[in-house]
Amino acid sequence: MEKFTTLTGIAAPLPLVNIDTDMIIPKQFLKTIKRSGLGVNLFDEMRYERDGSEKPDFVLNQPAYRDAEVLVAGENFGCGSSREHAPWAIKDFGIRCVIAPSFADIFFNNCFKNGILPIALPQETVDILMKDAEKGANARMTVDLENQQITTSDGQIFAFDVDPFRKHCLMEGLDDIGLTMERAPDIDAYEKRLAAERPWA
Repeated sequence: MEKFTTLTGIAAPLPLVNIDTDMIIPKQFLKTIKRSGLGVNLFDEMRYERDGSEKPDFVLNQPAYRDAEVLVAGENFGCGSSREHAPWAIKDFGIRCVIAPSFADIFFNNCFKNGILPIALPQETVDILMKDAEKGANARMTVDLENQQITTSDGQIFAFDVDPFRKHCLMEGLDDIGLTMERAPDIDAYEKRLAAERPWA
């Protein structure tokens, strides 16, 4: 998993509440078990017309936000079904951080497992960050995970909380498999000892 330390990039404003996982990645795209390739279908029904052409008014279709790496959204982001394809699609598009007043629990947990930093902040703080994001491509936001700070394009700094274990995993690029592999020497030693003690097993 890619390490997350400090991210400076364009933030896209999406001032909608209750964005559910079906809005993030509609059910017809859930057939794949690959984590790549879903970015093109992120927010599919909001991004595209029925004929496949882009809706020019949708934020991620606007030139200023095509390379957004941060998403600022409304409360209860990621609600609905527990599909892990939702963070897969967000990450594959290029977004590494989602900021909102609140998140659905399962989506929140899945973000950390897929290298995305979800940050929950008070509504009044999100409103400030939303206005900063609305400035477009010339306004770049910095998310500093080590110091747990967000810096707006005009230098305002906001602190955020993050679980220490999840912070460690993101900064070291460790998903569940990576955490297991950290214990590989212990696992190997156990298996050798077990083979010697119970050769019939």
